[in-house]
Amino acid sequence: MRDMVLIGLYALAAGGLVSVAGAGALRLLRDRSILVHVVALLVITVVAVAAGVAAVARAMFLSAHDLQVVLVTVTAAAVVSLAVGVTFGRRLAVAAVWAQEARDRERRLEAGRRELVAWVSHDLRTPLAGLRAMAEALEDGVVRDPATVGEYHRRIRTGTDRLTQLVDDLFELSRINAGTLRLAPTVVPLREVVSDALAGVAPLAAGRRITLLAAETGWPRVRAGERELARVVSNLLINAVHYTPEDGTVQVDAGRDADDVWLAVSDTCGGIPDDDLRRVFDVAFRGERARTPDRGAGGGLGLAIVRGLVEAHGGRVKVRNHGAGCRFEVRLPAA
Repeated sequence: MRDMVLIGLYALAAGGLVSVAGAGALRLLRDRSILVHVVALLVITVVAVAAGVAAVARAMFLSAHDLQVVLVTVTAAAVVSLAVGVTFGRRLAVAAVWAQEARDRERRLEAGRRELVAWVSHDLRTPLAGLRAMAEALEDGVVRDPATVGEYHRRIRTGTDRLTQLVDDLFELSRINAGTLRLAPTVVPLREVVSDALAGVAPLAAGRRITLLAAETGWPRVRAGERELARVVSNLLINAVHYTPEDGTVQVDAGRDADDVWLAVSDTCGGIPDDDLRRVFDVAFRGERARTPDRGAGGGLGLAIVRGLVEAHGGRVKVRNHGAGCRFEVRLPAA
């Protein structure tokens, strides 16, 4: 029993010294990754065991050959332990990164939802207040001049259209975020979709003296939901027209690369600041803090809807500064 106690004390002393040194090393590594901490902890454990075995072996007056055998055995076990530990440490590190990304994504989504509610509330209150004031003026007979009455009617219709568009955007975005969007992909001639979208945005472009350009030939076919694809093209064109100065140009191009069909909408808006490029497709982002309902499209939801619809098709959308403006490019699976 006395020998066993002495062996235990020798092992504890050797291992304790290594553990104290290891604790200092872990403190110095406190800002490093999980993988580094796991590997360091394994190394400290293995070295502590090896030191304890070596101390006990020396105390037992083992021969040099026997001591060498013991150390080789401990080393082999240490290599296996470290290999297994590093493997699981990597998995743990990856899982930690995924968890952090999920938390960050959830925080961004929650912040986006709060911002969306605030912005949409503003966009709903402002036109509703104007509509109510004009309706009361007409009802009370405050406005009697036919020209002014006609102008009030026009403004009421414009405000109603804007509210309808905002509600429609919110409904579309809610379907995308809730995962209830159901696509019915068919082979769609891209030229026809673009032609209809150009016709729809032509009055808005004409009012701002903006030239709309599109190639006459070379349009590919794409496999997509026709209604959703029309919404994507229309939103991109409306966004380009809204942010392009008067007498500017908006151009639509398309083509095919390998298995992808691409559609690009280029404008002469003057470019997007680098800090805003990564936020262009965020919900309610308009590129400026000032509330400018006459300039912004809807509640700043158009490009967020574009990204959601494109990704629902298994495609991708990106934006970059190009020439005198910016270029939005959509890529979808070819027919």
